[in-house]
Amino acid sequence: MEISQVRYFLAVAKELNFTRAAEQCNVTQPALSRAIKLLEDEFGGALFHRERRFTHLTELGRMVETYLEGVFENSRQAKQIAEQYVHLKKTPLRVGIMSTIAPDEIIELISSIRGHHPGVELHLCDADAPSLRRRLIEGDLEAAIYALPSNIPDEEVHSLPLFREQMVMAVHLTHRLANQRRVQVKEMSNESYIHRNNCEFAGYADAVLSAQGVTVSPVYWSDRDDWTLAMIAAGLGFGFMPEHTAKHAGVVALPITDPEFWREVNLVTVRGRRHSPAVGALVREATQKRWFGERAKALSAAE
Repeated sequence: MEISQVRYFLAVAKELNFTRAAEQCNVTQPALSRAIKLLEDEFGGALFHRERRFTHLTELGRMVETYLEGVFENSRQAKQIAEQYVHLKKTPLRVGIMSTIAPDEIIELISSIRGHHPGVELHLCDADAPSLRRRLIEGDLEAAIYALPSNIPDEEVHSLPLFREQMVMAVHLTHRLANQRRVQVKEMSNESYIHRNNCEFAGYADAVLSAQGVTVSPVYWSDRDDWTLAMIAAGLGFGFMPEHTAKHAGVVALPITDPEFWREVNLVTVRGRRHSPAVGALVREATQKRWFGERAKALSAAE
């Protein structure tokens, strides 16, 4: 059964005249009659009584009319939704944001999408990087913005670099290292440490510190960076944090050297997967945005 056959049937049912129905559907009467005949063959019975001066529905025709009206209306609505989706008039977009990314820049991105593509309906969630990657692969998310330590490849996803961010040692104003311009890894040894549970360097940084004989003592664990900063400001320990996140009254951010730690924040999609126009809009806005005053790394690299 084809939608055109349903449309022709409904036109005849309304007009009760094959000639007028054909004119309404902008087809020839023989073409309309053939389509109705194919529909009758599929249903196994006549849908109309065709009389010289009078055409009317058979019992079977009356029985299926309501259902075919529903089929046609659902088809019309489905086409409308598809057109809105393709042309970004009403298109949902599910995006995951890593919970450790400073919100100001993300809000600016959202505002830009809203301004240039008002039909895109953003559905945001936040989680740690491994959880976002899993949900992306499983199809629960269409795109995600997250970070991993630099130079860690992932063949299943496609990553567009947005910006790089140095990791810092966040300490209280009165900390013994607070007056320094930077801190070497070896200077962190034996310090009380507030562990960020969602830190993308968990495990990676531990190996680097261990290789240099540096030991830190975890005293608190937190899922939330705002709580971590509040504990640092209270003098309860230091935090290993991204530079743009480590902004809090009473907290000093010291770049870490020997070695330095950097994270690369990427817009991530699944490699080889066909993406919606809304994802394309997100990619354009994210790569054209000035992140922390600089153009996106992906755009800079292409120039």
